Amino acid sequence: MYTVQQLIDSGLFALLNKGDETEREITVPFCCDLLSVAMGRAPAGCAWVTVMGNMNTLAVASLTDAACVIMAEGCTLDETASAKARVQGITVLKTDLPIFEAALAVHEKLSGGGLC
Repeated sequence: MYTVQQLIDSGLFALLNKGDETEREITVPFCCDLLSVAMGRAPAGCAWVTVMGNMNTLAVASLTDAACVIMAEGCTLDETASAKARVQGITVLKTDLPIFEAALAVHEKLSGGGLC
């Protein structure tokens, strides 16, 4: 089991907002920037890697029960989304890595690999 808190503590990503459920298990990384697709396909407990930093992203993260959101490629949340993340208790992380590499780093942590 690998938790959101362990991902925060790993130092792989910068913390934008520490949510309420940091002891929650991360089940799988999930990559998607099309919110309608993410809404239908993001698995519960995923670490969702995206470049979409708006309030709708947080709504989809909440709806799909994502464990956390990782903003990739140097993207960040806009002010409204940042405030919404705090109110909803959603953990949001940030990285300059491309989406695939960020998801791969999460995958390596989940599988106990030593590459990251």
